[in-house]
Amino acid sequence: MQGRAHTLAVMRATRRLRVIELLPWLILIGTYFLLPSYLPLATQIIVMILFALSLDLLLGYTGVVTLGHAAYYGVGAYTAGILAVSHWSEPISGLLAATVMAGIVGLVTGYIILRTKGLTLLMLGMAVTLLLEALANHFNSITGGADGLQGIMMPPLLGRFEFDLYGKVGYVYAAVVLFLAWLVCRRLLLAPFGRSLVGIRENPLRMAAIGVPVSRRKLIIFTVAAALAGLAGALSAQTNQFVSLNSLSFELSGTVLVVLVLGGAGRLYGAFIGAPIYMIAQDTLAKSSPTFWLFWLGLILIGIVMFSRGGVLGLVDLLQRQLKERFGRNAAKIGEAL
Repeated sequence: MQGRAHTLAVMRATRRLRVIELLPWLILIGTYFLLPSYLPLATQIIVMILFALSLDLLLGYTGVVTLGHAAYYGVGAYTAGILAVSHWSEPISGLLAATVMAGIVGLVTGYIILRTKGLTLLMLGMAVTLLLEALANHFNSITGGADGLQGIMMPPLLGRFEFDLYGKVGYVYAAVVLFLAWLVCRRLLLAPFGRSLVGIRENPLRMAAIGVPVSRRKLIIFTVAAALAGLAGALSAQTNQFVSLNSLSFELSGTVLVVLVLGGAGRLYGAFIGAPIYMIAQDTLAKSSPTFWLFWLGLILIGIVMFSRGGVLGLVDLLQRQLKERFGRNAAKIGEAL
């Protein structure tokens, strides 16, 4: 009884919101007031954070490696866009419909994909993305094909707030959606279900031996991750008022994987670090070297991966350990606050 009470006390303490966890949201608030001219870019960073967060549920926590996650992002984007073009343009209901649609596609495809593993799983994930991209290109009367889905007009949010040219409403809208999604993910991952995902990642055979329904839980988290990816895609469609075939591309699947690895997979906050670094570096390097920016971006990624397999958050952990070894616990507390 005492051991169980101690475990419950530890879980409650872990679920409490730490002060450092408020930092991303303070940065988002500060960006709105201090950098108003960068709000369109900041909105796309928020979308990428949400997309990378959805992949983290699969790759970082469950150990399911996929190169086809853009399939669900694209399903969400096209669902929201087609609904808007078809005169169902109310933003919130369109967002929810796109999330549900992506979740359904994730449930169906995940049931097939997760029956495999290794290279076969990777190939099936890629195949789903390529298949959906081909379908979107073929039915150009509905999706716009290679020209993209245009003519998306969003009415005022909640009937009051118009999507303005400067992106203020879109930014706040995206930030609120990200915050709600983050709360759901945090609660899910800190619950016993989320902890079992880590066990499945580390040793699925042992988890099955103690009675955990491994296949079922993988399918559940695959569906949740697909729904969140669709949510990100729908958010992109609504704030950009445009959907391109790139939203279903293998390139986008690779980009979000790079973003997650850059920030740190399996950490919940890796997406919050990787997405801004990647997209700001991309924007800056593309302006300074339009024909050679991919080289410098690749060089940065190689450097981070070589020196820290845990991404930027891995470097922070390394710094914290070094501070603890050299200066003791007081210095370690300073490192935790960084």
